[in-house]
Formats: sequence, structure tokens, C-alpha cells
Amino acid sequence: MLKILIPVDGSSHALRAVHHALQLVGAGLKARFVVANVQEAANLYELVVAHDPAVLQQVSEAAGRDLVRPAVALLSAAGLQVESAVASGDPAHRLAEILEAHGCDAVIMSTRGGGLRSAVLGSVSQDMVQRSPVPVTLVKVPEDATPD
Repeated sequence: MLKILIPVDGSSHALRAVHHALQLVGAGLKARFVVANVQEAANLYELVVAHDPAVLQQVSEAAGRDLVRPAVALLSAAGLQVESAVASGDPAHRLAEILEAHGCDAVIMSTRGGGLRSAVLGSVSQDMVQRSPVPVTLVKVPEDATPD
């Protein structure tokens, strides 16, 4: 049974990867999933204002858990095995670490996120294609799709 990593950022664009995974399972693929979110590391301003890096880490982890919840719910509702992972830092680097730590055999991800992060997720998907030791399936978002 394949173990597939699905990175999400909370956007409907990222959920297209989940729907693609569900289609593959519907067509007979035997798989289990790891849904992951990587939060950007705190910037200097946030560190100075917060005064406590532990608080920033807790906020980051909580935000990541909230962002993976819809994808986990979709996969769970289909009766599939699903884990979640949340990290912070450089997205492509941390996703590669999650991929390795969870023993994933493949990645399914959207070509871009929504809103202001659309360019960032696009670059993350390209970085993952270059960095990943396992196959990466990119689920294309139509050009006319509205950002979240």
C-alpha cells in the first residue's frame, strides 16, 4: 500500500490535490496519506513583539493543524488512513523532511495555493519536483480559477 504525502495550505486550490487522490483511490489505488502543512518561520518583527519564541511556535502549530483539518476530514470521510504533520520553516525543505520521516512513496500537490501565497506554493511545487526522491504528481489549477 502506497503512502502519499499531500501538502496543503488551507486553500481550495490545495484541496484539488486531495480530490485527485480520492479519484485515484476510487479507481482502485490502495493508499494511505500524510497531509502536511508548513508554516513560514517567524520573522524578526514577530520575534521581537512576541517576546517568547515558544508562544510563536504554539501559534504556528495551531494554525497548521487548522489548515490540514479540511483535507484530513475529506480523506477520513472516505474511510482512508490519514495522518497529519505540521512544521515550520522553509516549505520545500521541511516537506522533504516530512516525506522521509513518514516513509512516503509519492507526493500529490497543487501547482499553486490561493491568494497571496499562490506564487509561493507554485515555487514550492517546483522545488518539490527537484528535491523529492519519490514521484511528485502536480495537480494543475486552471488559469481562470479564482484565488482564495
